[in-house]
Amino acid sequence: TLFRSPAWRSLPSLGIHSRCWYSTQAAESKDEEPLHTLINDSESVQGSSSKHEFQAETQKLLDIVARSLYSEKEVFIRELISNGSDALEKLRHKLMLEGKVFPAMEIHLQTDSEKGTITIQDTGIGMTKEELVSNLGTIARSGSKAFLESLQNQADNGGNIIGQFGVGFYSAFMVASKVEVFSQSAEDGNPGYKWSSDGSGLFEVAEAVGVRTGTKIIIHLKDDCKEFATEERVKDVVTKYSNFISFPLYLNGRRINTLQALWMMESKDIGEWQHEEFYRYIAQAYDKPRYTLHYKTDAPLNIRSIFYVPEMKPSMFDVSRELGSSVALYSRKVLIQTKASDILPKWLRFLRGVVDSEDIPLNLSRELLQESTLIRKLRDVLQKRLIKFFLDQSKKDPEKYAKFFEDFGLFIREGIVTTTEQEVKEDIGKLLRFESSTLPPGQLTSLTDYASRMQAGTRNIYYLCSPNRYLAEHSPYFEAMKQKNMEVLFCYEQFDELTLLHLREFDKKKLISVETDIVVDHYKEEKFEDGQPGTDRLSDKESEDLLAWMRNGLGTRIANVKVTPRLDTHPAMITVLEMGAARHFLRTQQLAKTSEERAQIMQPTLEINTRHPLIKKLEQLKNSEPELAQLLLDQIYENAMIAAGLNDDPHPMVSRLN
Repeated sequence: TLFRSPAWRSLPSLGIHSRCWYSTQAAESKDEEPLHTLINDSESVQGSSSKHEFQAETQKLLDIVARSLYSEKEVFIRELISNGSDALEKLRHKLMLEGKVFPAMEIHLQTDSEKGTITIQDTGIGMTKEELVSNLGTIARSGSKAFLESLQNQADNGGNIIGQFGVGFYSAFMVASKVEVFSQSAEDGNPGYKWSSDGSGLFEVAEAVGVRTGTKIIIHLKDDCKEFATEERVKDVVTKYSNFISFPLYLNGRRINTLQALWMMESKDIGEWQHEEFYRYIAQAYDKPRYTLHYKTDAPLNIRSIFYVPEMKPSMFDVSRELGSSVALYSRKVLIQTKASDILPKWLRFLRGVVDSEDIPLNLSRELLQESTLIRKLRDVLQKRLIKFFLDQSKKDPEKYAKFFEDFGLFIREGIVTTTEQEVKEDIGKLLRFESSTLPPGQLTSLTDYASRMQAGTRNIYYLCSPNRYLAEHSPYFEAMKQKNMEVLFCYEQFDELTLLHLREFDKKKLISVETDIVVDHYKEEKFEDGQPGTDRLSDKESEDLLAWMRNGLGTRIANVKVTPRLDTHPAMITVLEMGAARHFLRTQQLAKTSEERAQIMQPTLEINTRHPLIKKLEQLKNSEPELAQLLLDQIYENAMIAAGLNDDPHPMVSRLN
């Protein structure tokens, strides 16, 4: 039948797969391939024809379809091929139940540029006179009004329009000045018929002879659509949308769908080399896939999919958020979108692959697709499955996963930053990897593993952002944490800090930078025992005098100066309540140019180690050589700001040293 019935979709898939393995090569060269066509002019009308009016709703539909429902005119070919495929599936199901032999089950297309026509013929189940009138003269009888109402609310109900109401046939009128349909039902005792219309309000039905079982549609193209009467143009459209139809598809006598829909096969039947060829075909790439996920499920949605992670490291162009998806969306092996940007969240755009779902109607407009609640549901299911897949791979081969994270980690961090739901953020967070203060250099750990090693009663996951491990281990902030005897994650990448600021917590444990922890301890007035002899440090009186002098010397560059017992080898450190957020703010806003402006925004505190030789010397110099003391104070302050990552301009320091 020419319209796509939703009831048919509930039947089990009875697709017969081609026996040849997937190949990007045609089975035979054009020179060797004999032409094979069923299309001829054997049909002729017998007797008089009866005239019928289109149902009022159908006429409205024809106007709407031609104007707005389809985003590209070329999809009429896809629609009619899909209808032919459905008709063949129905016939196969009928013959299987009756235990009869299958005839040749094929779809043929023929272009005629001289006559300005394109013909599509299938050897499927065909239609009786009643079915022709019913299916092509009215839209889904039970729901015509509902259909038109749904068209008024495309944004709310866009995902259901085409498939529910079976209007694919009417897409022909986007390009046709006249449509002729010859159909012969596979039911015994039925004659053939001709249906014809110019889409203006009337259609004619007449008995015909010389009609082959199945359906033949002749489209007389409008003057501005004559491109579809050329073989090259039609071949491009078929290759784009209908390359994976289960049945042989011929254009002007030559088989054109030689590719196999790998995603519909059982994974155990697919060899690694087939995946490599298929990946290269869909990704237009030359490398191999480093990871392959063949995912099939029927609940909560029908999904048949294959995803590939490229072996090649992404370039800066690949990382760009403007690039969009590289995953194609199909419905029952018919292409809906080549780059379906809505079926995966943006952070997974590094994947290549195919998603096929029977639950998605053959919707033709991108705008409708974007608004579909079904697509949102599909996106959530796929995201969850892909996260699980990467987690499984990280356990199966940690070294291989570490290389993947090194190459594609930026996308994972982006996923956390751009996702709004905390639960999803934490799911993606399971994929993050860091070095740890308690593990050997080069060995990576996850937030899940860190949480499993935490001491009973501790509720914070600590991290420190630094360009490399050496600087992290020799940071004043890491030194200040040693008294707590806590594991610290080392974050070396530029966006780690932003990622963890957005993640905020993991498994009910707060993510806290060691710099913030130091400040929080001050607010809680947590005391740390100074185990060193009192003679090693300045006296309380000397310390008080020095602090007052330093506050005066630094002026508005600092909010406060205080003594800390937590430092050992460092003379001083800067503390800010939210150091990571402050760093990110300064890096992105470019607001504070001078140290005074920075201080007004951040309210930094300079904490000094009164046991350190530099601080002791400073205390002596402030009275004996005040100018030298001021230079030393400026240098200590600048060093502390650089260690905190809050100073990007070293020029004043260089001139001072000189």
